[in-house]
Amino acid sequence: MPESAAPVETSPNIIVVSHGRQTVWWVLSVLLAIFVTAVVSRQDRSLLPSAWGQANAPVAGAGARGIYAFTGQVSAKSYGLFMMDVDNGTVWCYELQRGTTGEPQMKLVAARSWIYDRFLEEFNVADPVPTAVKSLIQQQRTGQTPGTNSAVMASPQPAAQPSAGPTQRPSIVAPGLPGASGRQ
Repeated sequence: MPESAAPVETSPNIIVVSHGRQTVWWVLSVLLAIFVTAVVSRQDRSLLPSAWGQANAPVAGAGARGIYAFTGQVSAKSYGLFMMDVDNGTVWCYELQRGTTGEPQMKLVAARSWIYDRFLEEFNVADPVPTAVKSLIQQQRTGQTPGTNSAVMASPQPAAQPSAGPTQRPSIVAPGLPGASGRQ
């Protein structure tokens, strides 16, 4: 090739960078900002909302309602599901067992209503029974020592009030106990 020929002009290598990836990050950032703004600016709830189960909770002090379930050991080698219905005053227990082909089964092993149990005051209790404790407290309030009256455990009768005189010790009254009047 002759040298007089015009030189071939080569164009510089041009690299095209696609901005598509950067656009995705901008879109994600904007969506995240919108989401955070929506969560923070909610007017119907506080910044730290309560759990879903607490949203419809009864008024404080009204007591628990509904059916509660919890697991526990029924015997040395078996476990069960204990359920309590607070509204109806019942408790029952299912024992988890294996069926004839090995499939797990639940067997009802016990059920009871406690509606009337709560009215019992002294059933299957060890000494000192509640009436004996009441007598001891009444004796303490009157200034007697518990050893001076030997019939405390046998008789739930309250101790006699001593006559007011200059030698009487002031009695200590515990507020909230039965018979507490607040006077000394």
